[in-house]
Amino acid sequence: MVKRALITGVTGQDGAYLTELLVGKGYAVHGMLRRASLFNTDRIDHLYHDPHVTGANLTLHYGDLSDGTALRRVLEKVQPDEVYNLGAQSHVKVSFEVPEYTADIDALGTLRLLEALRDHVAHGGRKVRFYQAGSSEMFGAAKPPQHEKTPFEPRSPYAVSKVAAHWYAVNYREAYGLFICNGILFNHESPRRGETFVTRKVTRAAGRIKEGLQGKLFLGNLEARRDWGFAGDYVEAMWLMLQQDKPDDYVVATGQSHSVRDLVETAFSELGLDWKKHVELDARYLRPTEVDALQGDASKARKVLGWRPTMDFKTLVKLMVKHDLGLAQQEKTLHRAGYDSPARGAASTGVG
Repeated sequence: MVKRALITGVTGQDGAYLTELLVGKGYAVHGMLRRASLFNTDRIDHLYHDPHVTGANLTLHYGDLSDGTALRRVLEKVQPDEVYNLGAQSHVKVSFEVPEYTADIDALGTLRLLEALRDHVAHGGRKVRFYQAGSSEMFGAAKPPQHEKTPFEPRSPYAVSKVAAHWYAVNYREAYGLFICNGILFNHESPRRGETFVTRKVTRAAGRIKEGLQGKLFLGNLEARRDWGFAGDYVEAMWLMLQQDKPDDYVVATGQSHSVRDLVETAFSELGLDWKKHVELDARYLRPTEVDALQGDASKARKVLGWRPTMDFKTLVKLMVKHDLGLAQQEKTLHRAGYDSPARGAASTGVG
């Protein structure tokens, strides 16, 4: 029988790559998305087919992690074999501005979904495998390299909420015997990354500056170091976790760390630009509590899952710069034709 997967946060970067992966493996994918006044499905539009058409393998359902009743309804309707909880308020800097909302969605939202899953499994007699999306931000101030046994030292409302979600998942696994895996993913990027995250802000700005559409890029902490990988690689690790005989928790990372300064220099040099002429520091984009260095040790994932990243840092940045240069060139063409695109902010909120 065809496997059914339910993905919360299906319209995000990871949701789009995971949907592609699962559809390619023959799954019937069901995605949960929040209602919005504008269409926000651009990352998955190429995968979606009208449900009236025979062979449609992506179905979308309205729901929200703040609404436990809706979560139960979606689970009962979909009857999934696998659930991937990718939905979250995922911007670290923004979590300082909306901490209560972040906690409600990222922490309590996970609890609502787990509780709905527990009832679904108990009453339906079905076995369902569950993936919880953790984050390297949970390690916070812990010394690198960080692995599964490294104590969490969260430094933001987002990180604190993800730590709570992690332990909810562990508790439900141990208390109720559910198949639940925590994936502690380090920063993973792609051309589909949201433009409010620092990697995309940098590559987007580089393309626009190259085309004369923007003059400056304002950034916060250039010395913060992160372990950046390709999102397309990381969703494969999510899937592999749910194919194992026993549930467990895994760090997913490249094992290589680079600074924001490295990111900027690499991106701008790809287009023949001197980043020092265009990048300025602005203290407004520093966080109240910074995370200085994240570098993951994914030895367990390599050994147990057989997972390895396929794309290194420079190749990833090159891929993103090429994509965003193309967007800038399109934007310039429209501008010349008299169509003004919406103004884009030149300031970064820090490391996404």
